[in-house]
Formats: sequence, structure tokens, C-alpha cells
Amino acid sequence: MNNLAKTRLDLVEIVNSLKKEIRLREVYQKILFQQIIERTSKDRGITVTPEEIQIEAEQFRAKNRLEKAADTLAWLEDCMISADDWEAGIRDRLLAQKLAQALFSKEVEKYFAENKINFEKILLYQIIVPYQKVAFELFYQIEEREISFYHAAHLYDIDARRRMVCGYEGTITRSQLIPDLAANIFRTPVGELGGPVKTEAGYHLFLVEELICAELTPEVREEIQNQIFNQWLTSELTYLLHNSP
Repeated sequence: MNNLAKTRLDLVEIVNSLKKEIRLREVYQKILFQQIIERTSKDRGITVTPEEIQIEAEQFRAKNRLEKAADTLAWLEDCMISADDWEAGIRDRLLAQKLAQALFSKEVEKYFAENKINFEKILLYQIIVPYQKVAFELFYQIEEREISFYHAAHLYDIDARRRMVCGYEGTITRSQLIPDLAANIFRTPVGELGGPVKTEAGYHLFLVEELICAELTPEVREEIQNQIFNQWLTSELTYLLHNSP
């Protein structure tokens, strides 16, 4: 057992630490969410079998290269939890997934259709500089082909990481950007220079190399289902708190 695990803390110390870090509300909310999940799952006859827990545990061990039983025990000890605690956590997560599927799987396609624009992605390059004058000078130099967008990013961007990759931001969704900036970027035709647009970060020039149309992949389906489920949990918790005696 490591030294950390040997140090015993009482409940008061743990609660006080959570209070100091302003995390007690977060933990309290998670407990109440789990109570809602348990109650609703029971009402609907939704359960998790030991076999399902075992399959999930084996997948976790394989993914994290915990090939031997000793490796898993060492990992559990380092996390300061027992095997029963770990399996209980797996069971809770699987129960939440099953309940989300039962409640909202049929709503996913409708939600996707109504919010399709939010699932579009772009392959984005951008330059951020601190001054408007510099932004406009770079804009005209790039437009006149006096310098390439990528070379300008490498020389002038305020961020060291972006300078190293010549402005490459990767695949970005609309929700990952500030609304005003997202509106400008997503309406700029592919391959055309956009900007400057001012935000708190500075003045942005941008180049969209590819528009990736929204598609209801398994990953997007799961994301939407979880989003609807979390909204439902929050609504149920609000009702619970306002109607408690």
C-alpha cells in the first residue's frame, strides 16, 4: 500500500476540503443525479447484470493494459478504491447509459435534424495578433500574395504553439468558437481569407481548408443522447429541490 493510502482521513476533513475547493455542490449534485437515475430505472425495470459489469471491466483493463490481476490490484490501490467500489462505479455508469437509451434514443434523430448546423465541422487555420493595424497589414499582404497565410502565422501569431504549426487549429465545431467568431468563420467560403474579427484574444484572420458536413455518426448520436439526458437530469433535480418538504 502506498504512503498516500496509509494516511487515514475522517469524513469531516474530506467535506471541509471539498468546501475549500468549492466542489461540495458538485459532489452533492452527482449524488442526487444518481438517486434520480436509480429511482427512474427501478420504475422502468432497467437493471445491470454482473455479466455486463464484467465485460465493461475487461474492456477497461484491455484498454489500459492491465493485463495481469496484479496490475489491476496495483491500479486499484493507487486509486484508493476496492474492487467492489470499482465495479459499483461501472454499474452506475452502465445504468445511466441504459436509462438514457431507454428515455431518449428516439429523440436523437429529431434533435439532430433541428440542430444540424451545430454539428458541422471545419478544418481551420487561424492567426491571432494583438493589434488591428497588424491584422489589416497581414490581411492585405496575404491577399496580394506577398506572404502566405501559413508563413504569416508562423511569424506573427501571438501563440507559440500556433506559430509552430503555422496556424493549424484542427477540426473545429461551431460550439467550440465564440458565437460572433463562429458566425464569421462558418460563412467564409472554403479557401478564402477571412477577418479580421476582434475578440478578447485579439484580432483573428482565418482560413477554412475544408467544410465537413454534419453526419449522425455513432459518436454524434451518443453525444446528443447524453446532452438530452443531462438536460433531463437537471430538470428533474430542479423539480426535486423545489418540491421537497
